[in-house]
Amino acid sequence: MPATRKDAEWVMGAEMMNDSNLTTQPAGVAASIAAAARLNQRQHSPIDSYSSKHDSASEHGGGITIGEALEATALTAGKKPVEWSDAVAIQAAEVRATGRTSIMPGGVAAAAQSAATLNARATRDEDKTKLANILANATSKLPSDKPSTRKDAEGVMGAEMRNDPNLTTDPAGVAASIAAAARLNQGHK
Repeated sequence: MPATRKDAEWVMGAEMMNDSNLTTQPAGVAASIAAAARLNQRQHSPIDSYSSKHDSASEHGGGITIGEALEATALTAGKKPVEWSDAVAIQAAEVRATGRTSIMPGGVAAAAQSAATLNARATRDEDKTKLANILANATSKLPSDKPSTRKDAEGVMGAEMRNDPNLTTDPAGVAASIAAAARLNQGHK
């Protein structure tokens, strides 16, 4: 099941309850889900059309897939240059989505690792590869996909955090999007 406006409203409400000022973060998880919902509404108006393009999600009982969460990251943090922490988080997400033990040559994770390596050498931000370049159409780049779970979110979050110099995750990054999808999926059970 693709992200809907109702999902976005639910996450926004949860974000507001956890903030003393009753606001949401402009590039936070709620914004990520809202962007995915808008994208789904525009591109995949009939649900049947969406489901036929994303068979793996319906095979696994529905829910927001890891690939869809990666695409949401492209919308919320797409202008951010790919760093090692992003590449490792994308790798962890790809491994969980596909069930493989290693990354696929030519896949999303391989592209992210290559971008992170090149970005480390680039001196100007405009010369760096951005997350949107890597994560746009992520679902079509994955040979298989599955709905995001809490275990997936924990694994991706740990990978991103371990590879960040400050041991943090980006509030609008890969781990945040996977976690938001897992929370929504858990809420729809």
